[in-house]
Amino acid sequence: MFQNYFADWQRFFPFLQWRSRVNRTTFKQDLLAGLTGALVVLPQGVAFATIAGMPPQYGLYAGMIPAIIAALFGSSWHLVSGPTTAASILLYSVLSAHAEPTTAQYVQYALTLTFMVGVIELLLGAARLGTLINFISHSVVIGFTAGAAILIATSQVKNFFGITIPRGTEFIETWELLFEQIDKIHPYVLIISVSTLLIGIAAKRYFKAVPYMIAAMVGGTIISVIMNFTLGTNVTGITTVGALPATLPPLSHPVFDFATLKDLGTASLAVALLALTEAVSIARAMAVRSGQQLNGNQEFIGQGLSNIIGSFFSAYVATGSFNRSGLNYTAGAQTPLSSVIASILLIAIVLLIAPVASYLPNAAMAGVLFLVAWGLIDFKHIKQIFQSGYTELVILGTTFFATLVLSLEMAILLGVILSLGFYMNRAANPTIASRVPNPTHPKRKFTDNPDLPECPQLKIVRIDGSLFFGAIGNVQEKLQSMYKANPGQKHLAIVAGGINFVDLSGAEFLAQESRKRRRLGGDMWLIRMRPDVIEEIDSANCLREIGEDHLFSSRGEGLAGIYPCLNKDICKTCSARIFRECNEPSGEQASVDSATTAT
Repeated sequence: MFQNYFADWQRFFPFLQWRSRVNRTTFKQDLLAGLTGALVVLPQGVAFATIAGMPPQYGLYAGMIPAIIAALFGSSWHLVSGPTTAASILLYSVLSAHAEPTTAQYVQYALTLTFMVGVIELLLGAARLGTLINFISHSVVIGFTAGAAILIATSQVKNFFGITIPRGTEFIETWELLFEQIDKIHPYVLIISVSTLLIGIAAKRYFKAVPYMIAAMVGGTIISVIMNFTLGTNVTGITTVGALPATLPPLSHPVFDFATLKDLGTASLAVALLALTEAVSIARAMAVRSGQQLNGNQEFIGQGLSNIIGSFFSAYVATGSFNRSGLNYTAGAQTPLSSVIASILLIAIVLLIAPVASYLPNAAMAGVLFLVAWGLIDFKHIKQIFQSGYTELVILGTTFFATLVLSLEMAILLGVILSLGFYMNRAANPTIASRVPNPTHPKRKFTDNPDLPECPQLKIVRIDGSLFFGAIGNVQEKLQSMYKANPGQKHLAIVAGGINFVDLSGAEFLAQESRKRRRLGGDMWLIRMRPDVIEEIDSANCLREIGEDHLFSSRGEGLAGIYPCLNKDICKTCSARIFRECNEPSGEQASVDSATTAT
């Protein structure tokens, strides 16, 4: 009785499932991993908030309460939630059309969108629809991320070079304005941005123990302070982020008026799908490395609750972070307690050093974001996609260019539609190959060698794929084409081991093909069909029409049963002699021999 109650509590409070893993040793490891994570999220949170068009402190708020809720109610031991690049740039793309970034109205829209995203994630998890995320293919994610990386760099062109670019300028126009204003590039601003970029690259390559983003920001800030002190801000023109409020995340609330919900409805679905894709993909990657069994539906619920609750604590859309999750794992984290500790330490750090942000130059932030953008482009997998073939390359390219020229949510939806379209096209065209016994093989196993002769009365084909309503037309067309090429082949044998699914339309098609062959004076047989597929045909009331005696469990058994049904007058004049039965004396012995040899 007690165990049943405890199991129910674990279902509603999943952190009870890993509480037994917490001891003095694991707590120490989680504490060290949490401290590392808190230091890393500090510059990342400010950078991601800038990308999202939010005031800088909101990026830090997104790494506090949402990370704690996701850790307690998710299923992954190592996933760290919070602000991410992809979610931030998608948020900016969606909301910048409705309000001026960093304004109170913009922030209100962001909180409302975050709440809506959380509700969608929670509902998908409660409905156990975790498999829906599989419809967003890897190529879509790679193409979207690469496009988002370029948009991130584009959004920081004005801060990197110190030029004037109006808000809302499109991608291509931004780069055109840069080349038009090359003579107006501010040299001191460029020195800060380039120095920050170089320091970050050096730290990442040669000082891997030091978080490169922190090193870059500190280095850029020091150079900026020296230049401003020496030359004066009027000369350098270096602007700063401004001091962050040294406070806990203030309470907030989304708005629920109909106009706002209508404006953000479609966007919230696209953001939710992206956020879930990012979180579940990272959680799976971590689970593979740690050997954990992941619960995708529970992860949906954890992400949903984190955004719903986070929207009341001044947090914008949070999801799984690959950088911080990977760092959390390599730093030795043993339980989700490390994420909870990281969030608590982040609150303490913000309260202590928030005023220091008044010295952080916008040019240094731009340099860091250029680094982030470069790191987002997955050159390794892009190369693999280029080598994999036409389909994945089209999905990658379409998603990439749609990200640049359309809205980000439209790019994701377009990529998903393309992926589904290509999948449905493959599914609707099952492979149909002609098969003949190989005379050079001792057991005359089937082959698809087109140079070998076929039986003039029997057509043997292998079908690999699903026989469902979308595929029936193509299968009928191919079989009809084969019959027209050899009208004497009135008998049809289908090697059906590769048929993995048959719906009502597929079952009716097989019954129809059987009737057609009999009208022609032949017949149809099914060889090696899976038992579950046979049950599907039987449940459609089509098995009786095909005939249970027309089902064979092996090729040898099939040929032994089919051969006596062939026209012996034609056999006498046939020169192909491709079956063993063709060269054996007629009768029962021939059938027995063929059943043991013609496989």
